Amino acid sequence: MTTRRTLLAGGLGLIGVGTLTACTVPSTSSPQDANTQTPGTAITHIHAIVRDPDDGVVLLATHEGLFRLQDRELVQVGPVVDLMGFAVTPEGRYLASGHPAPGTDLPEPLGLAESTDHGLSWEVLSRGGQSDFHALAAGPDGVLGFDGQLRASADGINWRTLTIPTPPASLAISPETGTVLTTTEAGMLRSVDNGATWSTLDTPQLMHLVAWADDTTVVGAGTDGRLLTSSDGGDTWTSSDPLSDTASALGASITDDGQVEALLVIGTAVLRTTDGGNTTEPLL
Repeated sequence: MTTRRTLLAGGLGLIGVGTLTACTVPSTSSPQDANTQTPGTAITHIHAIVRDPDDGVVLLATHEGLFRLQDRELVQVGPVVDLMGFAVTPEGRYLASGHPAPGTDLPEPLGLAESTDHGLSWEVLSRGGQSDFHALAAGPDGVLGFDGQLRASADGINWRTLTIPTPPASLAISPETGTVLTTTEAGMLRSVDNGATWSTLDTPQLMHLVAWADDTTVVGAGTDGRLLTSSDGGDTWTSSDPLSDTASALGASITDDGQVEALLVIGTAVLRTTDGGNTTEPLL
């Protein structure tokens, strides 16, 4: 285990300086088949990090496409798409939005796309050529996305427009009740009616990222570099010491032994913590 002070002393060079490099899986290969890959894809920015609920593999949605982090190795899967928005449904389907690379035969912008084969291939469900969802979340009642306008869809195809007091920086939906949390420049907002109405939460400090670990446990990344955890859906919070820098991506889940796990991207480092951010360990 690496303490916060060790991270500060060692800088952010845990898995490389500037960019990460990974193998590439052809779009016709199994996501677990890394034996025939060739290195060379450099990751310049990670937009989202989450565990696949089916197999527990860490997924990185990046400027260069989707990557699986397993056994301390990064493997790229599927076509190259700048995944500005990425979410996994409670059933394990991948949803994404962003900008496809030339030659991928996908619309620009992507709209809302779905993958049912762990990211090897994508099908555009709706709003192809129209929407680039920079904030995207999936829950039991459907999908929420923000492309300059907050939109909701029960089926990923038909959308309705919602009103929100302040534009969301990130969106998160609890897996069972469907409670929505969003971070904004005016504070964290909560909705218990799928985004129809919003209330402002009293939080210790401003947060720019939020993720549900389960239906009552929430993890947030503060703009001051702290990690915050709530066990009551956002009503009360505990705060860590400041990390080495502010997180640029955040995911959360509950481990098999009941611990709250937070996955963090800080600079070029991909980190994991199970004690609220007081200690962290690199995943590569």
